[in-house]
Amino acid sequence: MTAAPLPVDEQMAILTAGCVDVISESDLAERLEEAIGSQRGLRVKLGVDPTASDLHLGSAVVLSKLRQFQDLGHVAVLIIGDFTAMVGDPTGRSATRPRLSRDEVDRHAATYIDQLGQILDLDPARFEVRRNSEWLQVMGMEEVLRLTGSTTVARMLERNDFATRYAQGDAISLTELLYPLLQGWDSVEVEADVELGGTDQLFNNLVGRRLQHQEGRRPQVVVTMPLLEGLDGVQKMSKSLGNAIGVTEAGNEMFAKTMSIPDTLVPSWLRLTTGWAPDEVGRAVTAFEAGDGRARNAAKRALARRIVDRYHAPGAGEAAESEFDRVFKRHAAPSDLAVVRLVADEFPMTVWQLVVRSGLAPSNSQARRLVQQGAVKLDGVAYGDAEAAVTRADADGRRLQAGKRKWAAIEVVTGS
Repeated sequence: MTAAPLPVDEQMAILTAGCVDVISESDLAERLEEAIGSQRGLRVKLGVDPTASDLHLGSAVVLSKLRQFQDLGHVAVLIIGDFTAMVGDPTGRSATRPRLSRDEVDRHAATYIDQLGQILDLDPARFEVRRNSEWLQVMGMEEVLRLTGSTTVARMLERNDFATRYAQGDAISLTELLYPLLQGWDSVEVEADVELGGTDQLFNNLVGRRLQHQEGRRPQVVVTMPLLEGLDGVQKMSKSLGNAIGVTEAGNEMFAKTMSIPDTLVPSWLRLTTGWAPDEVGRAVTAFEAGDGRARNAAKRALARRIVDRYHAPGAGEAAESEFDRVFKRHAAPSDLAVVRLVADEFPMTVWQLVVRSGLAPSNSQARRLVQQGAVKLDGVAYGDAEAAVTRADADGRRLQAGKRKWAAIEVVTGS
């Protein structure tokens, strides 16, 4: 710690705000006191398995807590789980997760650091990044057996998701049973003082605490944060479930997606996505819950503006709100329409094919459904027949709309 640190009680108030578990608060306070005395920031670990290429607002909940530790003079130790990603975290899974290849993991990991820079301080004095393949990939059989001997199958089956799958007779691979031990060993290797995670990571993080104790190290403090529910309002935010907002998404898309969430999510999103101080969040939540429809809409707009400002720049949220109103209240086309170039030889094609080829629907069946719902329009003229033919002249230079938020400007070119 270089600057004069805040007193322990003030640090505790900041660092425990919004947390679900702190195991234990007395341990954390003691470590903070020692850090002040030794002028050494705590080593605060967070593991991220690069199973996808984008970080989203759900990931940002824990990352924002990590940033609070950094702002108080502590060191973020980010573990890129390039080895454990190939094993696959079984957390929340009802079946074995398919293993990723090394190439897939490396490709995803390469995108992470730039995205993390939107939330974390990447100054080397406050940020350390490690790949757990450094120590896990070189383990010999003797070391693996010693690690597996540190626990029992019964202890592993205490995990809720393992216990549920076992009771239902669903397969659990030995590799999956190893996962908490591998993640826990990361804490031993980097000498973590604190480990952060979502509530779904509590079991894994406690394994790290236990392994440190068995190795004669001081057990880490475990801090968990709530899981952010996705756009559907049902499941936790996940790219694979299609209910996420990526931290690198365009501001207009962020704003529109936030406005689409169910009202029931607004209080938790105010707490978990804004980065506002607890008293400011409290006022916003109270105003939302006590307000009428207009007040609730205003609160949701303030939330959407804040999210856009946070990941883009001050004022970007206001610009995104203006664009949202232009498109959704006045039914105008977005001002930043993506241009899709299609080859003349492909025409004529059906309406649903045009939607798919323009990237406005992920599948043929969804494109057909959009047409049947009257949601597909060329320059505002709706199509009702998914099999209707679209000629080059019909499409060239026109604005294609599929649903409320998906648009493209069609340009027909010659050649391949």
